[in-house]
Amino acid sequence: MSGTSVARSPMMLISGSANRPLAEEVANHLDQPLCAVTCRRFADGELFVKIDENVRGRDVYIVQPTNPPAENIIELLLLMDAAKRASAARITAVIPYFGYARQDRKDQPRVAISAKLMANMVSGSGADRVLAIDFHQHQLQGFFDLPVDHLYALPVFVNHYRQKQLKDLVIVASDVGGAKMARGFAKRLDASLAIIDKRRTAANVAEAVNVVGEVAGKDCIIPDDMIDTGGTMAEAAKALKRLGAKRIFLCATHALLSGPAVERLSNAPIEEVAVANTIALPEARRFAKLKILSIAQLLAKAIGYTHSDQSVSALFD
Repeated sequence: MSGTSVARSPMMLISGSANRPLAEEVANHLDQPLCAVTCRRFADGELFVKIDENVRGRDVYIVQPTNPPAENIIELLLLMDAAKRASAARITAVIPYFGYARQDRKDQPRVAISAKLMANMVSGSGADRVLAIDFHQHQLQGFFDLPVDHLYALPVFVNHYRQKQLKDLVIVASDVGGAKMARGFAKRLDASLAIIDKRRTAANVAEAVNVVGEVAGKDCIIPDDMIDTGGTMAEAAKALKRLGAKRIFLCATHALLSGPAVERLSNAPIEEVAVANTIALPEARRFAKLKILSIAQLLAKAIGYTHSDQSVSALFD
């Protein structure tokens, strides 16, 4: 090394309690231990967090998705504040799933822009940078006044589907908004593209109207960034089946699987629902057609590249 090179602070990995198994997998790939943390509750239910090791001068990465309950966000903020006050050299919030992101503009009177509020809280709690996977909208990167590394789970899904060696493949965007993501899949899987024309009659209520593109007799993959109640995906699958699609595969980065999602997807005319492990799914929300793919290696590489000041975008070239 030349005399001018700056020594990088040693890495420290911290996990919140929202998705400990993912953090352990990431730590494994990086060959790093997870820092000891105490997280308990006061009698009234309030969270108490304490970092049990010295973080002074360390390059700290805190892994915590912010899916409901809202305590997950509070825990992330408290861990960052604790690290900042303990003189960490740099704090990176590693947020596999960034919650409260669906309200990213005022689309009706007197509503909150929750995505901006969350970004402000993350910035204000001491983060120096954010590392996240598949934001609900790409423009969320601009809501943070600090560097954001936005990762895509797409390579993990593409690898999964390449192994299946699907023939006559069509990537179907579940709505016009998903066309860009679908195009990315189609390009990498050498597939054609179709788009479902969807009407949203109310929040969490979607109705597939018609399909633009040829799907009859073909294998179809419907990608999305998240599956919440499963209504959009189930309706899309039914519409494709009516039009003579052969086999239908669904994939989404974030499996929220709220309310009737498990029942809807179990009964839908599909082969498989592939999701990433950005959110810890309890056993009660797992079902026969569900396939969970790990993004731990992708996350570990991104953390490693960030730590050694290499290009994170090189992961997706």
